[in-house]
Amino acid sequence: MTTVNLAWQTRLAALPSLPIAHLPTPLEALPRLRMALGGDAGGVPHLWVKRDDAIGLAVGGNKVRKLAYLLADAQARGARKVVSFGGLQSNFLRALASGCARLGMEAHCLYFERRPARLTGNLLLCQQLGARLHFVPLGGDTGPRDLHRTCQLVRLASPFLPGIGRRGVAFIPVGGHSALGCAGYVPAAREILEQAAQTGFQPDAVVTAAGTGGTLAGLLAGFRLLGSQVQLIGIDVGKLWRDFEQDIAAMAGDVTTLLGAPQPFAPTDVTLFPGYGPGYARPYEPALAAIALAARAEGLLLDPVYSGKAMAGLIDLIRTGQFTADQHVVFLHTGGWPSLFATLGPL
Repeated sequence: MTTVNLAWQTRLAALPSLPIAHLPTPLEALPRLRMALGGDAGGVPHLWVKRDDAIGLAVGGNKVRKLAYLLADAQARGARKVVSFGGLQSNFLRALASGCARLGMEAHCLYFERRPARLTGNLLLCQQLGARLHFVPLGGDTGPRDLHRTCQLVRLASPFLPGIGRRGVAFIPVGGHSALGCAGYVPAAREILEQAAQTGFQPDAVVTAAGTGGTLAGLLAGFRLLGSQVQLIGIDVGKLWRDFEQDIAAMAGDVTTLLGAPQPFAPTDVTLFPGYGPGYARPYEPALAAIALAARAEGLLLDPVYSGKAMAGLIDLIRTGQFTADQHVVFLHTGGWPSLFATLGPL
């Protein structure tokens, strides 16, 4: 790793943020999972997990890093209410509800589906955390969506929903997908490199789930700014964005610009493996198998919406010879296990 100009770190440190995350999150070896997949004989790389599921704020997850900046910004603007939207088992909305509860703010969570007869998983936790849940059924999934347009529509329509209004309200895009939110993963890139060096290895690849792509964009920006050549791999778990690689590249550029060190990113800079599941939050058999394997080999809980599909993608990459036995691969655990209680029966 080479570092030339680190002036951006001063700009990053100056951004208002809240101490809501337990950092750095652990970096742990996964030797039993490696052996279960074949070990040296099977050409399996050394496997590690970056435990952002253990980041704190209720039951953690990658969204906490984004909310540390986004909620600080909302608070600085005098907001008393925070509005965002997501799927029924949105980890972001659960983390948002938890952060708002800690700060004494109202969380308003919008879902474009009918209210379920029974609240489970993340929905139940949002309710317990005091969030106001708004169910606005708009019909079925039509495939890849223009979530930028959806964000604009929610921003315009949310003031007319019960209890929201226009005063003292901050709107946060789905998944915290903004330059300020994605900047939360620039320090995570540094954490991964520093923890790996302290442990005695250099990561060859980092693999993570890509839903709205903000985590991937923040890491892409972070590794570029740090001069690292680590291969960053996203597993597309939801088919949520049109022109996904282009959007991630643009967001990574926005992050570096925010930090005063603009960098050019092209769609070809984004390594994204699609096809891991039929769509966002839809059942996917290899993901269920990956969840069971991680749980039984390492006591590691994954979820069926994000991290389970990402692990299925990593296992597929291993089995198709994308890595060698002498390499080190870090799996970024983005959290989300409460949805296990909503979507899975016996594994």
